[in-house]
Amino acid sequence: MIVTVTLNPSIDRTAPIAEPLQRGQVNRLGSSNEVAAGKGVNISRVLQGAGIDTCAIVPAGAEDRLTLGLNHDDIPHLAVPIAAAVRANLTITEPDGTTTKINQPGAYLNPEELNAVEKAAIERSSGAQWVVLSGSLPPGVPTHWYATMTGRLHDAGRKVAVDTSDQPLKELAARLPDLAPDLVKPNSVELGQLCGADGDSLESAAKQGQFDDIVAAARGLHGIGEVIVTLGGAGALLITEHDAWHAWPEPVEVKSTVGAGDSSLAGFLLARTRGDQPKNCLRAAVAWGTAAAALPGSTMPVPSQADAIRVSLTHL
Repeated sequence: MIVTVTLNPSIDRTAPIAEPLQRGQVNRLGSSNEVAAGKGVNISRVLQGAGIDTCAIVPAGAEDRLTLGLNHDDIPHLAVPIAAAVRANLTITEPDGTTTKINQPGAYLNPEELNAVEKAAIERSSGAQWVVLSGSLPPGVPTHWYATMTGRLHDAGRKVAVDTSDQPLKELAARLPDLAPDLVKPNSVELGQLCGADGDSLESAAKQGQFDDIVAAARGLHGIGEVIVTLGGAGALLITEHDAWHAWPEPVEVKSTVGAGDSSLAGFLLARTRGDQPKNCLRAAVAWGTAAAALPGSTMPVPSQADAIRVSLTHL
C-alpha cells in the first residue's frame, strides 16, 4: 500500500493550442478535458493503473467536483470534508510540448480541517510501505508543514517521500537531519532550493552531462536516504550515501509534461514495492516519466506504455 497526501488538490483542465502561445493576443484552445488531479492524486492514479494498492487522501467535500471525479475514475481515496471548494487549474499545451500552467492558490484550510487531514493520513497509512506528501500548500497551512508532518509520520513508523518546491522545500531543508524524509524528488532548480545552491547552474551543468555538483549537493542533504533529481528529457539521477546513477530515455515526441514528474515518482515507488534494486527503481522512474511526457494533456501512462520506453543507465 502506498498512501498519498495532497493538501492542495485540483480539478485540472488541460487544453491544447494549435500554434505557439501568443501573449496579449487571442489564442484558440482545442478540445479540453478535466480530471481530478494534484500531485499525490496523479501518483495514486498511476499506481492504481499499475495494480498497486493505494489511497489518495485529499481535503474535499463529498459533493466536490474533485471527489466526484475520483469516484468516477475509481481512484481509491479518502476525502476529508472541508468548507471550501477545491480549486480549478488550467494547463495550456503547445505543439512542441511546451506547457503553461495557470494555477489558483487553493482552498483555505483552517486548523481543525488541517488536523483532520493529518489524523487521517496517520491512521489510513497503518501498514503502508510509503506515505507520499506532495504538491503546493494551500492558504492556511504553515510552510513548515512538510517537515513537521514528516516527523509525525516517522513517529508513527512510516516511510515518507516528499515532492514539493519553493518555501516549503526551504523550510524542510532548514530542519534537516532531524525531520528528514526518506526520499525526495526535486528537479535541479528545486535541489538548489533544498541545498542553498544556484539551481540554474546545476541545471545548466546537468544539460552538459556534468553531474558532480548535483551529486555533491544531494549528499549534503543529511538524513535523506535517497534523492531523485529529475532532468526532463535528460532523464534523472538517483543519489544515495554511497552510490549515484544516471538514467536517460530514448528520445520521444513530447506532447505534454503534465504529470511527468508525478509519474516518475510513482514508477520509482512501484518498482520499490516489487523489491527492485535502487538502480532499477531509477530505470522505472525514467520510463514512467517519459511515457507520461509522450501522452497528450493530463493523461497518465499505463504499464504497457512505460514498458515500451527504452532506458539506459550508468553508475557515476
